[in-house]
Amino acid sequence: MKLLKRKEKMKTNNLKQVKAIKNKTGLLLLILLILTHSSFAQQSDSQAPEATAAETTLSFRDIPDLKKAFIDAAPADRRDGILVGELGIDGGNKAMVLKLAQEIADNKYGNFDSFLIAYKGKLLFESYYSRGRINLPHPQASATKAYTSLALGRAIQLGYLSMADLDKPLVGFLKDLDPTKFVEGAEKITLHMALTMRSGIRISKEQREELEKTPALLKGQGQVQAYLEHSAPITAESQSFKYQFDPILVMQVIDAVVPGSAKDFIKNELLDKMGITNYDWETDVSGLPSSGSRSSMTSRDMVKWGTLVINKGKWNGEQLVPETFIARSTSKIVNQSDEYDDTANGVSGTAYGYFWWQADFSAGDKSYLSKSARGGSGQNIYVIEALDLVVVTTTHRPVDSSVSLTSVRVLPAFIKK
Repeated sequence: MKLLKRKEKMKTNNLKQVKAIKNKTGLLLLILLILTHSSFAQQSDSQAPEATAAETTLSFRDIPDLKKAFIDAAPADRRDGILVGELGIDGGNKAMVLKLAQEIADNKYGNFDSFLIAYKGKLLFESYYSRGRINLPHPQASATKAYTSLALGRAIQLGYLSMADLDKPLVGFLKDLDPTKFVEGAEKITLHMALTMRSGIRISKEQREELEKTPALLKGQGQVQAYLEHSAPITAESQSFKYQFDPILVMQVIDAVVPGSAKDFIKNELLDKMGITNYDWETDVSGLPSSGSRSSMTSRDMVKWGTLVINKGKWNGEQLVPETFIARSTSKIVNQSDEYDDTANGVSGTAYGYFWWQADFSAGDKSYLSKSARGGSGQNIYVIEALDLVVVTTTHRPVDSSVSLTSVRVLPAFIKK
């Protein structure tokens, strides 16, 4: 009788064990199924999408869309000079960031190509969508202006210019010009005014198109000569903010004061030092590097530019750009609140510095100053020093504003309660 009961008990226990194993197995299979069919990857050992050799020859608009988004909360160490970490472990609210990333993948905010976050010196989050590829330089549009500003800062660091030179007449640095042909007030244009889009040069679209019919006249410093001959007089009234070709003037000064060419100077003294080798920087009609747009950078290299700024001009311990220049170029100089504020989404106090934008991002009862390189539609680098945060976005139209998205959705994930 006792033996029979013992056997029945053993049978019952065995059935319970089998049931438990099945439950665990079912749970494991369910988890595996979710991971397998997930629309994005979250592991650092996943392969980030790379452009094929054929795709690298295509125009950006012809790059095919990714079949699925790539979202990585633990970016791989690619030995490219960027330290990496893991979202959530090294900072940030992982759930909040991944929720936003999935919404981006679902095209809730338009055509994003990449979205990256670096925190306290480490890249914690990396994602690619649509035309984004980890190894494909993305058109930067007007973010190129911010790189031009930093190139001027590098010339100051090496002694080819001084901070005091920023307030001197810009034409004084260009020795191939004929000042007898300038319009009245040309001497009012300083580097400071050009860097803040307030040169005061006013040339009609028709005049500029006419000048471009004879490109030989625009070679070298002939470009500045032509502008200063055909502009309306430079006055206090005309020296108001106008988003135009003023970066051309700054690039001309860089080329005039550094040894060799501006192109070689930027490559040797900035790009090479930061390990930026996979890029494109087109040439302007003058023969100098384009200064207002037409550069292309990978998203990871955009993180490097942001890191240079958040580290006050230092890269790997070397002062590439003076701290004083970084402070001035990323400070609020020209108020742009009326046109660019988005108070409903916590963006206020928008202003312009030396080709860098500033705005106050509000989250709850706190406000954080953001400094950003901004390019048309959303080629943006956001630097929030108070949070030790760098956020990078690349997009193509149509797309929602990544400025308000960063303020409303990214900052709260890094603000400690």
